[in-house]
Formats: sequence, structure tokens, C-alpha cells
Amino acid sequence: MKTVLITGANKSIGFETARQLITKGYHVYLGTRSLANGRQAITKLHEYGLENVEAIEIDISKPESIKAARLALGEKITSLDVLINNAGISGGFPQVASTIDVDVIRDVFDTNYFGTINVTQTFLDLLKHSAEPRIVNVTSGLASLTLHSDPSWMYYDVKSAAYGPSKTALNAYTVVLAHELLNTPFKVNAVDPGYTSTDFNHHRGPGTVNDAAAIIVKYATLNSDGPTGKFFSNDIKDDSKESPW
Repeated sequence: MKTVLITGANKSIGFETARQLITKGYHVYLGTRSLANGRQAITKLHEYGLENVEAIEIDISKPESIKAARLALGEKITSLDVLINNAGISGGFPQVASTIDVDVIRDVFDTNYFGTINVTQTFLDLLKHSAEPRIVNVTSGLASLTLHSDPSWMYYDVKSAAYGPSKTALNAYTVVLAHELLNTPFKVNAVDPGYTSTDFNHHRGPGTVNDAAAIIVKYATLNSDGPTGKFFSNDIKDDSKESPW
């Protein structure tokens, strides 16, 4: 049975991603900052009749928590097939470039960028023991510099001085990591679930968590001939779903 670690998986898109992967036969390690919240999420999954799930306490903004999670997972498995870097924070809105507190930007980057890199590097050894390792970095359409420069883009006026740039940086890291692992079995991609109705945006998004999770699952379960080093988005309307950087 293939294994997957999903950070920020106790609710919303992360939870639905866990649910869908369990139904596909994966054993899910449900990353959560609070084990109590993780256990509540697992209870819900059990109510769906889904059993192949365990909670792993991990706060990706805290290096010691990431190390502890790696030790805990290492006691359970010797290889990890999929890492889904889903956990992230917004930093609150609005985020006006000329007035935003620089400490807010640092906090957002500490989680969305540096925290995600730390998780990836810490669990990379387990992923290297998989025959078909996959990494999905959950990003945002607000990370696309090309779209942000296009006045015809539907979200052109939605600018953020911390959240969007943190995901732009994560996209850049995704490209570099994918290139490093290009001649290996790894597939590493950035995936935007689209503007989805969740707690993250006070349920303002038009998309559903089911559709958001589905695109993450798609790139978490790629075959050996699948793409790597790409940016995909549910908000792209053509069948390729490939977003400009």
C-alpha cells in the first residue's frame, strides 16, 4: 500500500485530499498542528468507512516540530511515496505593499516558503526509498507573475504583498527541485487548487473542496510518464490546466 504525508490535512482541502487518497488505496499520514484536531478529522474519516489513516503532529513553521514528525514517521515506515505540502497561512488581508508590516511578510514566508522547504528536505530521504516518489507543492493562482501582469486576468486586482509572493517563491523552489531530481523517478509539481470556498478565505471562493482536492490528487498519483517541474491550476480553463509562471 502506498503512503502519503499531507501537511495541514485536518480540515478543508487537506482533509478532502486525504479522503480521496484513502479511497484510492493510499495509507494517509494526516499532518496536523494539533493531535486533538487530527483525531477529530480521523473520526470523521472513520464515519465514511475509511480506516487507512493516522495523525502526525507537525507545525511546519517550527523546525523542531518537523524533526519530531520525521522521527515519528520513521518509526512507522521506511519509505514514503507522496508528500503533499498543503499547510500554509495567508497572513490576513488586505496586504498593501506600501504599508504592510514586514514582520507579517516574514511570518508568511516562514510557513509557506521556508517551512515547506524544511519539510521537503527533512522527508526527502524517505521519499528516495519509494519506487515512484511524488511531491506536490500546493500553491495559488496569485503566485503567477504573468497573470498578475495581465489586466484581463479575472483576479488582476487581487494583490497581496505577503501571501502571493510567498507562493511565487515556492513555485521557484519547485522548479529548482524538480530540475535537481529530473533524472530520477521523482515527479515534483506546483498545484493551485483554485479559488475555493474554505475557512482560509472566509468561504468566498466559488470552487468546491472536492474539485480542489481532485487536482491535487491527480498530480500526487502521476504515472511514470507524467510531467514534472510544472505549475497547474484549477482556474485555468483549458484541459492542460497548465498555468503560466
